[in-house]
Amino acid sequence: MQNLAPIALFVYNRPLHTQRTVKFLQQNELASESRLFIFSDGPKSAEDEEKVQEVRNFIQKIDGFKSVELIERKENKGLANSVIEGVNRLTKEYGQIIVFEDDLISSPYTLTYFNEALNRYRIEEKVMHIGAYMYPLTVQNLPESFFYRAATSWGWATWERAWLHFEPNIDTLMQAFDKPKKAAFSVEHTMNFWRQMRQFKTGKNNSWAIRWYASIFLKGGLTLNPSQSLINNIGHDGTGVHSGINDIYNVVINPKAIQDFPTVIEEHEAAYSAIKAFLQNRKGNIMSRIKRYVKEKLAIYFSK
Repeated sequence: MQNLAPIALFVYNRPLHTQRTVKFLQQNELASESRLFIFSDGPKSAEDEEKVQEVRNFIQKIDGFKSVELIERKENKGLANSVIEGVNRLTKEYGQIIVFEDDLISSPYTLTYFNEALNRYRIEEKVMHIGAYMYPLTVQNLPESFFYRAATSWGWATWERAWLHFEPNIDTLMQAFDKPKKAAFSVEHTMNFWRQMRQFKTGKNNSWAIRWYASIFLKGGLTLNPSQSLINNIGHDGTGVHSGINDIYNVVINPKAIQDFPTVIEEHEAAYSAIKAFLQNRKGNIMSRIKRYVKEKLAIYFSK
């Protein structure tokens, strides 16, 4: 496969998660032919310095890729600024990018999927994002991959021509939404995407991902996704800055390569319905919610 995209890996202060993420990346069939760029954010406080250094001691020894470049920040930029800067740089240099964070384990075929899709849809302006994570859907007979409106941030790829439409200004984004757009944006109110926008505006989150999805949505763009996830997020254990403790989104990673890609550039209706149904029911009944709440509180208590 020609014209492989560079991989950007964003790390901070979780050495064990980073090691697992890298281990699975190294096992990808295109790893040895891919350039890896590791963006290591600086410590927020003196308390973080030891863990940040532990991560850096590990990443300085990584091999198994065509090349490895470390970008070690002295100051703490935060995940959002780190991602935006890294994606700006690599899309400008290479025209495309694959993005990983430090808590994602991948299939041996995840890089293959990304690069195949990047090449296949390179000039399709409507296709703006390639996601590798998918919710644990129970609907049968979905295609191996499909187009959908929302952008997942747990392992993704894009092109410079799409990223140029990224709008970082929350006011500019929010002003472009009317009531029907808000409903469509939030998958008919089954996901809290609009709330995430409001929370960003009030400083309660600093998400680059919600602004990226909003940018895609407002351009009428689509995202490519696998029906069975090629990524699992191992960060929902209370160690992440933006992740709580839960297992709602755990998945079994697809052990096979994606062979079939859509030829019609439009949202897949059955996949949209399956995702909407999952989101509506993901938290379960009241007893399931109580059990999960207790489990999360106990996990937080014993992790202190």
